[in-house]
Amino acid sequence: MSRLRTVLITAAIALPLGAFAKDAMLKGHPNLQKARAALNEADRFITASQKANEHVWGDEGGHGKRAKEAIATAKQELDLAAEWVNSHEK
Repeated sequence: MSRLRTVLITAAIALPLGAFAKDAMLKGHPNLQKARAALNEADRFITASQKANEHVWGDEGGHGKRAKEAIATAKQELDLAAEWVNSHEK
């Protein structure tokens, strides 16, 4: 059980640090920061829609899930864009 506890504690520490690192990577890139915020908001709205329509539509035909996957991909691309710009600044 102590091994599981160690994994959970590590995850609890690493996840917020990872989110902070991504925010730091976008620092100085206001348009990328706004894009990240918009993607986060879209993700929240999709989750709210899925919860609100659960009793009527079930899983929304899988479209909500695919939309959230597309948002996750877009976030990864934003990170890569910021990383590229940061490594090519003069």
